[in-house]
Amino acid sequence: MLLQLAWKNIWRNKRRSLILILSAIVGIWGGVASNGIVIGMWETTIEAAINRELSHIQIHHPKFRDEKLLSQNIPRINEVREILKQAPFIKNYCERLIIEGMASSPVSAGGVRIFAIDPSKEKEMTSISQKVIAGTYFGRLKNNEILIGNRLAEKLKLKLNSKVILSFQDLQNNLVSSAFRVSGIYKTESLNYDGITVFVKKDDIATLLGTDTLVHEVAIRVANVAHIDTLRNYLKSKIDFAKVEDWKEIAPEFALVQGILYLELNIFIGIILFALLFGISNTIMMSVFERIREFGVLMAVGMKRIRLFMMIIMESVFLLFTGGTIGTLIGYLTIEFYSKRGIDLSILEEGMAAYGMPAILYPTLPWHMYVSLFLMMLVTAFIAAVSPAIKATRLKPAEAIRMY
Repeated sequence: MLLQLAWKNIWRNKRRSLILILSAIVGIWGGVASNGIVIGMWETTIEAAINRELSHIQIHHPKFRDEKLLSQNIPRINEVREILKQAPFIKNYCERLIIEGMASSPVSAGGVRIFAIDPSKEKEMTSISQKVIAGTYFGRLKNNEILIGNRLAEKLKLKLNSKVILSFQDLQNNLVSSAFRVSGIYKTESLNYDGITVFVKKDDIATLLGTDTLVHEVAIRVANVAHIDTLRNYLKSKIDFAKVEDWKEIAPEFALVQGILYLELNIFIGIILFALLFGISNTIMMSVFERIREFGVLMAVGMKRIRLFMMIIMESVFLLFTGGTIGTLIGYLTIEFYSKRGIDLSILEEGMAAYGMPAILYPTLPWHMYVSLFLMMLVTAFIAAVSPAIKATRLKPAEAIRMY
């Protein structure tokens, strides 16, 4: 009965209620869609980094990520391989040799990170093979092939089949140099990555070093991201002689920004609701003033003040939730549409690549954000109606009937 009465009351002044509901629809729709785009942009950036280099879990020598010395290879690598064969949830993994070195061409030189890989296994782990814009991923030449980033190719003035000299220190700290031929040029979402990262075959580097036992990094991917923590903990319990880290530990800035981002977007929605709060409060207050005589009659015939209070609160909730639910639904459908189609921002590609962001964004909004939104709407509706509701409950029936 009270619910029906509250619902009918908000339509006494249809124009006023419709304007407020329309404002709520537009405001909530804009907030939900904007949040979906921002979160989608960041989630797409994280996914691109995982596909490009991070993978889900990595294993290193305990000091390798800090010092990056050639001698800091993973100890007891054969034991690690046996553990990985028996570990659950692993989709695939690959081994990498990582060397800090110098790349030189006839016109320029620059520092690079040399990834010595098994091309067939790396292809299953990263998206680099799909980012080749000239030449091939590997296989054009028999020996000493090198895959370089587009930005590095521009810096060193290199083209396909160009010769590039890689120089680095071996295990005895002697300078080692060798010529490689460019078999392919790739372009990823990150300008910085493209400017310093090169890929060569592990066998070619093993020949230069005189050993094929070095492994600096084991990169692991899981079939389901929900199993990352479980697998990481399992590997940590089995491998106490090396460092096992997931992508959040390897790149903590991603996890930090992600947490801050959710907080900021909740604040953004809060600001929208705060603006709607004044409109709702004003609407309810005017409605109360218009019905003071009616409230006096209701209390005179026996309606308890708490029921009158709850009726006014319900009117506020109905007003905000009618517009808010429609706005949320439209926002959800907008996000779902573009999450499959993507938003093409190729016109801003160069600027976004400086921050490692893809040019095509796929909006998304986790369910907990929708839950937060509805809770915030409930609180907003309650706050907006408290003052008018208290004013109505403080009326004296005889005075209200006589004076209004």
